[in-house]
Amino acid sequence: MPKGDLPGWTQIFADDFSKDAALGSFLSAYGTRWTAYPSPWKDTSGNGTYDPARTLSASNGLMDIWVHTVNGVHYVSAPMPKLPKMTYGRYSVRFQADSTPGYKVAWLLWPDSDSWPADGEIDFPEGDLSSTISAYAHYASSSGGQDAFELSTTFSGWHTSTVEWKPGKVVFYLDGKVIGTSTKLVPSKPMHWVLQTETRLSGGAPSNSASGHVRVDWVTAYSYTP
Repeated sequence: MPKGDLPGWTQIFADDFSKDAALGSFLSAYGTRWTAYPSPWKDTSGNGTYDPARTLSASNGLMDIWVHTVNGVHYVSAPMPKLPKMTYGRYSVRFQADSTPGYKVAWLLWPDSDSWPADGEIDFPEGDLSSTISAYAHYASSSGGQDAFELSTTFSGWHTSTVEWKPGKVVFYLDGKVIGTSTKLVPSKPMHWVLQTETRLSGGAPSNSASGHVRVDWVTAYSYTP
């Protein structure tokens, strides 16, 4: 896990999940550093139900997000690092996921105002777990619009994603390489970071038998200090 400041960035958060936490106890073990969407909030499609107690755990230095179904309820999770109010920042996560049909990630920066699309949105990584990774910079505009960067890389291998959000520019990195840059109508109001892991947006609800894990090795965040 990277530790320390970088040129133009001051590290304000770093977690490599060194403490084990059984399913159902993650937020009690990590509650000073993490929160999550509560149960029984519904996800974007309406087919999934957020429940951190049924989905989040930590072991062997990894945070585990378990997507699965019990009695017809598709359980999903959206953990959030506890960060100060931030406009601009650098956000990195090392991750890997099982190829699990019916589920996706949309790890995003979402406006504190909840004013969308006027205040924008930044998503990376995003994609169905059984498909490939993409990045999206949604314009801060009431008319919407976005820049999209779609890759051929799947979620099955270990990867490190980084978003650099600064005035007038969003840069996306995968495994240290720039995969996209957006400079149009870049968000300029406070946003918060959510590792939103949910059911797919098209194609219907997941199969009741679909079950898989998204694993996070470490997470870091930096404030913008030019």
